[in-house]
Amino acid sequence: MNRNLGQVARMCGGKLAEGQNPEQMVQGVFTDSRQPQTGSLFVPLVGERFDGHSFVESCLEAGAACALWQEDHGVPPQGSVILVEDTLVALQKLASAYLSESRAKVVAITGSNGKTTTKDMVYALLASTFKVHKTQGNFNNHIGLPLTVLAMEEDCDHIILEMGMSGRQEIAVLSAIAKPDVAVITNIGESHLLQLGSRLEIARAKLEITTGLKDGGLLIFNGDEPLLHQVLAEVETVKPEHLRPQTFGLEQSNNYYPSEIEYHSDSTEFVSNLTEGLRIRLPLLGQHNVINALAAIAAARCCGVPVERLAGALESLKLTGMRIERTVTEHGLTLLNDAYNASPTSMRAAIDALHGLSPEGRRVAVLGDMLELGSDEESFHEEMGRYLSSGKVDLLFTYGRLGACIAKGARQVMPDKDIMVFSDKEELTASLMSNLRAGDVVLVKASRGMRLEEVVETLKQ
Repeated sequence: MNRNLGQVARMCGGKLAEGQNPEQMVQGVFTDSRQPQTGSLFVPLVGERFDGHSFVESCLEAGAACALWQEDHGVPPQGSVILVEDTLVALQKLASAYLSESRAKVVAITGSNGKTTTKDMVYALLASTFKVHKTQGNFNNHIGLPLTVLAMEEDCDHIILEMGMSGRQEIAVLSAIAKPDVAVITNIGESHLLQLGSRLEIARAKLEITTGLKDGGLLIFNGDEPLLHQVLAEVETVKPEHLRPQTFGLEQSNNYYPSEIEYHSDSTEFVSNLTEGLRIRLPLLGQHNVINALAAIAAARCCGVPVERLAGALESLKLTGMRIERTVTEHGLTLLNDAYNASPTSMRAAIDALHGLSPEGRRVAVLGDMLELGSDEESFHEEMGRYLSSGKVDLLFTYGRLGACIAKGARQVMPDKDIMVFSDKEELTASLMSNLRAGDVVLVKASRGMRLEEVVETLKQ
Protein backbone atom coordinates (compact mmCIF):
# COMPACT_ATOMS: atom_id res chain seq x y z
CA MET A 1 0.00 0.00 0.00
CA ASN A 2 1.31 3.38 -1.02
CA ARG A 3 -1.02 6.26 -0.05
CA ASN A 4 -0.87 9.67 1.59
CA LEU A 5 -2.21 10.37 5.09
CA GLY A 6 -5.41 11.96 3.81
CA GLN A 7 -6.17 8.91 1.67
CA VAL A 8 -5.39 6.50 4.52
CA ALA A 9 -7.69 8.41 6.87
CA ARG A 10 -10.52 8.29 4.33
CA MET A 11 -10.01 4.60 3.58
CA CYS A 12 -10.01 3.52 7.23
CA GLY A 13 -12.89 5.76 8.30
CA GLY A 14 -10.71 7.95 10.55
CA LYS A 15 -9.69 11.58 10.75
CA LEU A 16 -6.30 13.25 10.90
CA ALA A 17 -5.26 14.70 14.23
CA GLU A 18 -4.99 18.47 14.24
CA GLY A 19 -2.00 19.88 12.37
CA GLN A 20 -1.21 16.76 10.32
CA ASN A 21 -0.01 17.01 6.72
CA PRO A 22 -2.52 15.09 4.55
CA GLU A 23 0.04 14.81 1.71
CA GLN A 24 2.62 12.89 3.77
CA MET A 25 3.18 9.49 2.14
CA VAL A 26 2.69 6.16 3.88
CA GLN A 27 4.04 2.89 2.49
CA GLY A 28 3.02 -0.37 4.12
CA VAL A 29 1.41 -1.35 7.42
CA PHE A 30 2.67 -3.14 10.51
CA THR A 31 1.23 -4.22 13.87
CA ASP A 32 4.31 -5.62 15.63
CA SER A 33 5.95 -2.81 17.58
CA ARG A 34 9.09 -4.96 18.02
CA GLN A 35 9.75 -4.61 14.30
CA PRO A 36 8.98 -0.97 13.43
CA GLN A 37 9.03 -0.18 9.72
CA THR A 38 10.29 3.17 8.51
CA GLY A 39 7.72 5.12 6.51
CA SER A 40 4.87 2.72 7.34
CA LEU A 41 1.60 2.92 9.26
CA PHE A 42 1.59 1.41 12.76
CA VAL A 43 -1.73 -0.11 13.82
CA PRO A 44 -1.86 -0.54 17.63
CA LEU A 45 -4.15 -3.48 18.28
CA VAL A 46 -5.85 -4.06 21.61
CA GLY A 47 -6.11 -7.53 23.17
CA GLU A 48 -6.98 -9.07 26.51
CA ARG A 49 -3.37 -8.95 27.71
CA PHE A 50 -1.78 -6.29 25.51
CA ASP A 51 -2.41 -2.82 24.12
CA GLY A 52 -0.35 -1.58 21.18
CA HIS A 53 -1.10 2.03 22.08
CA SER A 54 1.68 1.76 24.67
CA PHE A 55 4.17 1.55 21.79
CA VAL A 56 2.81 4.20 19.41
CA GLU A 57 5.26 6.88 20.57
CA SER A 58 8.31 4.57 20.29
CA CYS A 59 7.25 3.39 16.81
CA LEU A 60 6.88 6.98 15.60
CA GLU A 61 10.30 7.83 17.04
CA ALA A 62 11.74 4.76 15.25
CA GLY A 63 10.60 6.09 11.88
CA ALA A 64 6.97 5.02 11.37
CA ALA A 65 5.24 7.55 9.12
CA CYS A 66 2.00 7.47 11.06
CA ALA A 67 -0.05 5.54 13.61
CA LEU A 68 -3.70 4.91 14.22
CA TRP A 69 -5.02 5.99 17.61
CA GLN A 70 -8.23 4.77 19.21
CA GLU A 71 -10.22 7.76 20.43
CA ASP A 72 -11.08 6.18 23.80
CA HIS A 73 -7.38 6.09 24.69
CA GLY A 74 -7.05 9.77 25.55
CA VAL A 75 -4.65 12.30 24.01
CA PRO A 76 -2.33 10.81 21.37
CA PRO A 77 1.44 11.40 21.44
CA GLN A 78 3.20 13.94 19.23
CA GLY A 79 3.59 12.85 15.62
CA SER A 80 1.41 11.87 12.69
CA VAL A 81 -1.74 10.21 14.04
CA ILE A 82 -5.09 9.18 12.55
CA LEU A 83 -7.95 9.04 15.06
CA VAL A 84 -10.33 6.07 14.76
CA GLU A 85 -13.08 4.51 16.85
CA ASP A 86 -11.54 1.02 16.76
CA THR A 87 -8.07 0.22 15.42
CA LEU A 88 -8.92 -3.36 14.34
CA VAL A 89 -12.04 -2.25 12.46
CA ALA A 90 -10.02 0.57 10.88
CA LEU A 91 -7.36 -1.94 9.73
CA GLN A 92 -10.07 -4.08 8.15
CA LYS A 93 -11.71 -1.08 6.45
CA LEU A 94 -8.32 0.03 5.11
CA ALA A 95 -7.67 -3.40 3.61
CA SER A 96 -11.12 -3.61 2.06
CA ALA A 97 -10.79 -0.14 0.52
CA TYR A 98 -7.31 -0.95 -0.82
CA LEU A 99 -8.64 -4.10 -2.48
CA SER A 100 -11.58 -2.27 -4.03
CA GLU A 101 -9.21 0.36 -5.49
CA SER A 102 -6.90 -2.27 -6.98
CA ARG A 103 -7.37 -4.25 -10.16
CA ALA A 104 -6.76 -7.57 -8.39
CA LYS A 105 -9.34 -10.33 -8.66
CA VAL A 106 -9.87 -12.07 -5.32
CA VAL A 107 -9.83 -15.85 -4.87
CA ALA A 108 -10.90 -16.83 -1.34
CA ILE A 109 -10.33 -20.34 -0.01
CA THR A 110 -11.69 -22.07 3.09
CA GLY A 111 -12.41 -25.62 4.25
CA SER A 112 -11.81 -27.96 7.15
CA ASN A 113 -8.79 -29.57 5.48
CA GLY A 114 -6.64 -28.82 2.47
CA LYS A 115 -7.14 -25.06 2.26
CA THR A 116 -3.43 -24.22 2.55
CA THR A 117 -2.44 -26.88 0.00
CA THR A 118 -5.20 -25.69 -2.34
CA LYS A 119 -4.06 -22.09 -1.87
CA ASP A 120 -0.52 -23.07 -2.86
CA MET A 121 -1.88 -24.93 -5.90
CA VAL A 122 -4.02 -22.00 -7.02
CA TYR A 123 -1.00 -19.73 -6.61
CA ALA A 124 1.19 -22.00 -8.74
CA LEU A 125 -1.45 -22.14 -11.47
CA LEU A 126 -2.24 -18.41 -11.54
CA ALA A 127 1.44 -17.43 -11.31
CA SER A 128 2.04 -19.28 -14.58
CA THR A 129 0.11 -16.49 -16.32
CA PHE A 130 -0.45 -13.55 -13.96
CA LYS A 131 1.16 -11.51 -11.20
CA VAL A 132 -0.22 -13.00 -7.99
CA HIS A 133 -0.12 -12.38 -4.21
CA LYS A 134 -1.17 -14.92 -1.58
CA THR A 135 -1.62 -15.47 2.15
CA GLN A 136 1.70 -16.32 3.79
CA GLY A 137 1.87 -18.87 6.60
CA ASN A 138 -1.26 -18.86 8.74
CA PHE A 139 -2.22 -15.20 8.20
CA ASN A 140 -5.82 -16.26 7.59
CA ASN A 141 -7.79 -14.58 10.37
CA HIS A 142 -9.36 -11.18 11.08
CA ILE A 143 -5.91 -9.61 11.55
CA GLY A 144 -3.76 -11.68 9.19
CA LEU A 145 -6.07 -11.34 6.19
CA PRO A 146 -6.09 -7.51 6.14
CA LEU A 147 -2.31 -7.47 6.63
CA THR A 148 -1.99 -9.87 3.67
CA VAL A 149 -4.10 -7.55 1.52
CA LEU A 150 -2.13 -4.44 2.48
CA ALA A 151 1.17 -6.20 1.66
CA MET A 152 -0.01 -6.74 -1.93
CA GLU A 153 1.72 -4.74 -4.65
CA GLU A 154 -0.56 -2.37 -6.50
CA ASP A 155 -0.19 -4.01 -9.92
CA CYS A 156 -1.13 -7.58 -8.91
CA ASP A 157 -3.68 -9.30 -11.13
CA HIS A 158 -4.93 -11.74 -8.49
CA ILE A 159 -4.78 -12.17 -4.74
CA ILE A 160 -5.40 -15.54 -3.07
CA LEU A 161 -6.74 -15.29 0.46
CA GLU A 162 -6.99 -18.24 2.83
CA MET A 163 -9.82 -17.90 5.35
CA GLY A 164 -9.69 -19.75 8.67
CA MET A 165 -12.14 -19.82 11.53
CA SER A 166 -12.97 -21.38 14.88
CA GLY A 167 -16.62 -20.26 15.18
CA ARG A 168 -19.63 -18.79 13.40
CA GLN A 169 -19.54 -15.35 11.72
CA GLU A 170 -15.73 -15.30 11.49
CA ILE A 171 -15.59 -16.19 7.80
CA ALA A 172 -18.49 -13.81 7.15
CA VAL A 173 -16.29 -10.97 8.45
CA LEU A 174 -13.36 -12.05 6.25
CA SER A 175 -15.57 -12.42 3.18
CA ALA A 176 -17.05 -8.95 3.74
CA ILE A 177 -13.52 -7.50 3.84
CA ALA A 178 -12.29 -9.34 0.74
CA LYS A 179 -15.42 -9.34 -1.45
CA PRO A 180 -14.21 -12.35 -3.46
CA ASP A 181 -14.70 -12.90 -7.16
CA VAL A 182 -14.14 -16.64 -6.65
CA ALA A 183 -14.76 -18.62 -3.46
CA VAL A 184 -13.52 -22.18 -2.87
CA ILE A 185 -14.63 -24.64 -0.15
CA THR A 186 -12.32 -27.66 -0.04
CA ASN A 187 -14.38 -29.90 2.25
CA ILE A 188 -16.24 -30.23 5.55
CA GLY A 189 -14.41 -32.24 8.20
CA GLU A 190 -14.46 -32.54 11.96
CA SER A 191 -12.12 -29.70 12.92
CA HIS A 192 -13.83 -27.28 15.35
CA LEU A 193 -16.47 -29.77 16.47
CA LEU A 194 -15.55 -28.67 19.99
CA GLN A 195 -16.67 -25.11 19.20
CA LEU A 196 -19.52 -25.76 16.73
CA GLY A 197 -20.97 -29.08 17.87
CA SER A 198 -21.80 -30.69 14.51
CA ARG A 199 -20.58 -31.02 10.93
CA LEU A 200 -23.77 -29.26 9.80
CA GLU A 201 -22.79 -26.16 11.79
CA ILE A 202 -19.25 -26.40 10.37
CA ALA A 203 -20.77 -26.44 6.86
CA ARG A 204 -22.82 -23.34 7.71
CA ALA A 205 -19.70 -21.60 9.02
CA LYS A 206 -17.70 -22.41 5.87
CA LEU A 207 -20.49 -21.28 3.55
CA GLU A 208 -20.34 -17.84 5.16
CA ILE A 209 -17.69 -17.30 2.47
CA THR A 210 -20.56 -16.43 0.11
CA THR A 211 -21.53 -13.45 2.33
CA GLY A 212 -19.20 -11.05 0.55
CA LEU A 213 -19.02 -12.86 -2.80
CA LYS A 214 -19.58 -10.38 -5.62
CA ASP A 215 -22.71 -10.51 -7.76
CA GLY A 216 -22.20 -13.19 -10.39
CA GLY A 217 -19.35 -14.63 -8.31
CA LEU A 218 -18.16 -18.21 -8.71
CA LEU A 219 -18.54 -20.67 -5.82
CA ILE A 220 -16.39 -23.79 -6.24
CA PHE A 221 -17.17 -26.45 -3.64
CA ASN A 222 -16.75 -30.14 -2.90
CA GLY A 223 -19.78 -31.71 -4.54
CA ASP A 224 -19.22 -35.05 -2.78
CA GLU A 225 -20.24 -33.39 0.51
CA PRO A 226 -24.07 -33.45 0.86
CA LEU A 227 -24.01 -30.94 3.73
CA LEU A 228 -22.73 -28.22 1.41
CA HIS A 229 -25.60 -28.79 -1.00
CA GLN A 230 -28.01 -28.74 1.95
CA VAL A 231 -26.73 -25.51 3.48
CA LEU A 232 -26.43 -23.78 0.11
CA ALA A 233 -30.18 -24.40 -0.36
CA GLU A 234 -31.09 -22.96 3.07
CA VAL A 235 -32.92 -19.65 2.99
CA GLU A 236 -30.67 -18.31 5.76
CA THR A 237 -27.50 -18.73 3.68
CA VAL A 238 -26.45 -15.32 2.36
CA LYS A 239 -25.68 -15.53 -1.35
CA PRO A 240 -25.02 -12.95 -4.06
CA GLU A 241 -27.27 -12.37 -7.02
CA HIS A 242 -26.52 -14.63 -9.99
CA LEU A 243 -24.31 -16.99 -7.97
CA ARG A 244 -22.43 -19.43 -10.23
CA PRO A 245 -21.86 -22.74 -8.43
CA GLN A 246 -19.36 -25.33 -9.68
CA THR A 247 -18.47 -28.62 -8.00
CA PHE A 248 -15.44 -30.89 -7.84
CA GLY A 249 -14.89 -34.31 -6.32
CA LEU A 250 -14.59 -38.01 -7.04
CA GLU A 251 -18.17 -38.50 -8.22
CA GLN A 252 -18.87 -38.08 -11.94
CA SER A 253 -21.88 -35.90 -11.09
CA ASN A 254 -19.42 -33.06 -10.34
CA ASN A 255 -18.29 -30.45 -12.85
CA TYR A 256 -14.67 -31.52 -12.24
CA TYR A 257 -13.73 -35.12 -11.42
CA PRO A 258 -10.76 -37.44 -12.04
CA SER A 259 -11.16 -39.98 -14.81
CA GLU A 260 -7.90 -41.73 -13.89
CA ILE A 261 -5.53 -41.69 -10.87
CA GLU A 262 -2.12 -43.39 -10.70
CA TYR A 263 -0.05 -43.55 -7.49
CA HIS A 264 3.78 -43.47 -7.29
CA SER A 265 6.26 -43.44 -4.41
CA ASP A 266 6.90 -39.70 -4.73
CA SER A 267 3.96 -38.39 -6.76
CA THR A 268 0.41 -38.88 -7.98
CA GLU A 269 -0.70 -38.61 -11.61
CA PHE A 270 -4.24 -38.01 -12.78
CA VAL A 271 -6.42 -37.11 -15.72
CA SER A 272 -9.60 -35.10 -15.22
CA ASN A 273 -12.72 -34.79 -17.34
CA LEU A 274 -12.14 -31.11 -18.12
CA THR A 275 -8.43 -30.92 -18.88
CA GLU A 276 -8.71 -32.32 -22.40
CA GLY A 277 -6.98 -35.63 -21.64
CA LEU A 278 -3.97 -33.87 -20.13
CA ARG A 279 -2.04 -36.08 -17.68
CA ILE A 280 -1.01 -34.04 -14.62
CA ARG A 281 1.72 -35.10 -12.22
CA LEU A 282 1.53 -33.80 -8.65
CA PRO A 283 4.69 -33.98 -6.52
CA LEU A 284 2.36 -35.02 -3.68
CA LEU A 285 0.90 -38.22 -2.32
CA GLY A 286 -2.71 -39.23 -1.97
CA GLN A 287 -6.11 -39.14 -3.59
CA HIS A 288 -7.07 -36.18 -1.40
CA ASN A 289 -4.44 -34.04 -3.12
CA VAL A 290 -5.93 -34.90 -6.51
CA ILE A 291 -9.23 -33.53 -5.17
CA ASN A 292 -7.47 -30.37 -3.95
CA ALA A 293 -5.90 -30.02 -7.40
CA LEU A 294 -9.31 -30.22 -9.07
CA ALA A 295 -10.52 -27.32 -6.93
CA ALA A 296 -7.42 -25.33 -7.86
CA ILE A 297 -7.82 -26.13 -11.56
CA ALA A 298 -11.46 -24.99 -11.46
CA ALA A 299 -10.39 -21.65 -9.94
CA ALA A 300 -7.49 -21.23 -12.37
CA ARG A 301 -9.57 -21.99 -15.46
CA CYS A 302 -12.18 -19.46 -14.30
CA CYS A 303 -9.40 -16.86 -13.97
CA GLY A 304 -8.15 -17.52 -17.49
CA VAL A 305 -5.17 -19.87 -17.10
CA PRO A 306 -4.77 -21.86 -20.35
CA VAL A 307 -5.11 -25.65 -20.16
CA GLU A 308 -1.61 -26.16 -21.58
CA ARG A 309 -0.03 -24.43 -18.56
CA LEU A 310 -1.73 -26.54 -15.88
CA ALA A 311 0.56 -29.57 -15.88
CA GLY A 312 3.84 -27.65 -15.75
CA ALA A 313 2.63 -25.35 -12.97
CA LEU A 314 1.45 -28.20 -10.73
CA GLU A 315 4.49 -30.39 -11.38
CA SER A 316 6.78 -27.66 -10.00
CA LEU A 317 4.50 -26.95 -7.03
CA LYS A 318 6.04 -25.64 -3.78
CA LEU A 319 4.02 -26.26 -0.62
CA THR A 320 3.86 -24.79 2.85
CA GLY A 321 5.73 -27.22 5.15
CA MET A 322 4.51 -30.30 7.01
CA ARG A 323 1.73 -31.26 4.57
CA ILE A 324 2.87 -34.83 3.82
CA GLU A 325 6.36 -33.46 3.32
CA ARG A 326 8.46 -36.34 1.93
CA THR A 327 12.11 -36.82 2.92
CA VAL A 328 14.43 -39.76 2.22
CA THR A 329 17.14 -39.97 4.89
CA GLU A 330 20.73 -41.06 4.33
CA HIS A 331 19.85 -44.26 6.21
CA GLY A 332 17.15 -45.23 3.68
CA LEU A 333 14.04 -44.21 5.61
CA THR A 334 11.26 -42.37 3.79
CA LEU A 335 9.59 -39.88 6.14
CA LEU A 336 6.14 -38.44 5.43
CA ASN A 337 5.84 -35.42 7.71
CA ASP A 338 2.16 -34.43 8.04
CA ALA A 339 2.47 -33.03 11.55
CA TYR A 340 1.05 -29.57 10.89
CA ASN A 341 -2.50 -30.46 11.93
CA ALA A 342 -4.94 -33.36 12.10
CA SER A 343 -8.62 -34.23 12.05
CA PRO A 344 -10.30 -37.57 11.31
CA THR A 345 -10.78 -36.58 7.67
CA SER A 346 -7.16 -35.54 7.11
CA MET A 347 -5.77 -38.49 9.09
CA ARG A 348 -7.76 -40.99 7.01
CA ALA A 349 -6.47 -39.27 3.86
CA ALA A 350 -2.86 -39.53 5.08
CA ILE A 351 -3.31 -43.21 5.98
CA ASP A 352 -4.77 -43.86 2.52
CA ALA A 353 -1.75 -42.13 0.97
CA LEU A 354 0.59 -44.37 2.99
CA HIS A 355 -1.43 -47.46 2.02
CA GLY A 356 -1.17 -46.51 -1.66
CA LEU A 357 2.63 -46.84 -1.59
CA SER A 358 4.61 -50.00 -2.34
CA PRO A 359 7.77 -49.58 -0.27
CA GLU A 360 10.73 -51.93 -0.12
CA GLY A 361 10.21 -52.13 3.64
CA ARG A 362 7.21 -51.63 5.91
CA ARG A 363 4.48 -49.03 6.16
CA VAL A 364 4.80 -47.41 9.59
CA ALA A 365 2.31 -44.93 11.08
CA VAL A 366 3.14 -42.61 13.98
CA LEU A 367 -0.19 -41.12 15.03
CA GLY A 368 -0.91 -38.65 17.83
CA ASP A 369 -3.85 -36.81 19.34
CA MET A 370 -6.37 -35.02 17.11
CA LEU A 371 -7.46 -32.00 19.15
CA GLU A 372 -10.66 -29.92 19.39
CA LEU A 373 -13.05 -32.76 18.51
CA GLY A 374 -15.44 -32.17 21.39
CA SER A 375 -17.15 -34.70 23.66
CA ASP A 376 -16.83 -37.59 21.20
CA GLU A 377 -13.05 -37.25 20.87
CA GLU A 378 -12.27 -40.70 22.27
CA SER A 379 -14.70 -42.47 19.94
CA PHE A 380 -13.25 -40.57 16.94
CA HIS A 381 -9.79 -41.84 17.88
CA GLU A 382 -10.92 -45.43 18.42
CA GLU A 383 -12.66 -45.34 15.04
CA MET A 384 -9.39 -44.15 13.50
CA GLY A 385 -7.68 -47.19 14.96
CA ARG A 386 -10.27 -49.49 13.42
CA TYR A 387 -9.69 -47.74 10.08
CA LEU A 388 -6.23 -49.34 10.02
CA SER A 389 -7.68 -52.68 8.95
CA SER A 390 -6.91 -54.49 5.67
CA GLY A 391 -3.16 -54.12 6.06
CA LYS A 392 -3.07 -50.33 5.74
CA VAL A 393 0.00 -50.24 8.04
CA ASP A 394 2.51 -52.80 9.24
CA LEU A 395 3.53 -51.02 12.45
CA LEU A 396 1.60 -48.49 14.51
CA PHE A 397 3.16 -46.13 17.06
CA THR A 398 0.77 -43.86 18.98
CA TYR A 399 1.53 -40.83 21.11
CA GLY A 400 -0.59 -39.00 23.67
CA ARG A 401 -3.71 -39.65 25.75
CA LEU A 402 -6.00 -39.77 22.72
CA GLY A 403 -3.37 -41.58 20.69
CA ALA A 404 -3.85 -44.45 23.13
CA CYS A 405 -7.49 -44.57 21.98
CA ILE A 406 -6.26 -45.04 18.40
CA ALA A 407 -4.26 -48.02 19.65
CA LYS A 408 -7.34 -49.37 21.45
CA GLY A 409 -9.32 -49.36 18.21
CA ALA A 410 -6.39 -50.72 16.19
CA ARG A 411 -6.15 -53.78 18.47
CA GLN A 412 -9.48 -54.91 17.05
CA VAL A 413 -8.03 -55.14 13.53
CA MET A 414 -4.23 -55.49 13.96
CA PRO A 415 -1.96 -57.89 15.87
CA ASP A 416 -1.11 -56.50 19.31
CA LYS A 417 2.62 -57.04 18.67
CA ASP A 418 2.51 -54.47 15.85
CA ILE A 419 1.10 -51.69 18.07
CA MET A 420 3.22 -49.58 20.46
CA VAL A 421 1.77 -46.88 22.73
CA PHE A 422 3.68 -43.93 24.20
CA SER A 423 2.97 -40.95 26.41
CA ASP A 424 6.59 -39.76 26.44
CA LYS A 425 8.01 -38.31 23.21
CA GLU A 426 11.61 -39.26 23.97
CA GLU A 427 10.59 -42.87 24.59
CA LEU A 428 8.59 -42.84 21.35
CA THR A 429 11.59 -41.54 19.42
CA ALA A 430 13.96 -44.06 20.98
CA SER A 431 11.61 -46.94 20.11
CA LEU A 432 11.30 -45.74 16.52
CA MET A 433 15.05 -45.51 16.16
CA SER A 434 15.50 -49.08 17.41
CA ASN A 435 12.65 -50.57 15.34
CA LEU A 436 12.95 -48.83 11.98
CA ARG A 437 15.14 -50.06 9.16
CA ALA A 438 16.13 -49.06 5.64
CA GLY A 439 13.24 -49.22 3.16
CA ASP A 440 10.53 -48.38 5.71
CA VAL A 441 8.10 -45.54 4.99
CA VAL A 442 7.08 -43.61 8.12
CA LEU A 443 3.97 -41.40 8.26
CA VAL A 444 3.91 -38.90 11.15
CA LYS A 445 0.50 -37.32 11.77
CA ALA A 446 -1.08 -35.43 14.69
CA SER A 447 -2.52 -32.07 15.64
CA ARG A 448 -0.10 -29.15 15.77
CA GLY A 449 -0.17 -29.04 19.56
CA MET A 450 1.50 -32.46 19.76
CA ARG A 451 4.65 -31.14 18.02
CA LEU A 452 5.48 -34.45 16.38
CA GLU A 453 7.71 -32.65 13.87
CA GLU A 454 10.32 -32.91 16.65
CA VAL A 455 10.28 -36.69 16.14
CA VAL A 456 10.67 -36.20 12.39
CA GLU A 457 13.71 -33.95 12.85
CA THR A 458 15.39 -36.53 15.08
CA LEU A 459 14.76 -39.29 12.55
CA LYS A 460 16.21 -37.11 9.78
CA GLN A 461 19.42 -36.83 11.76
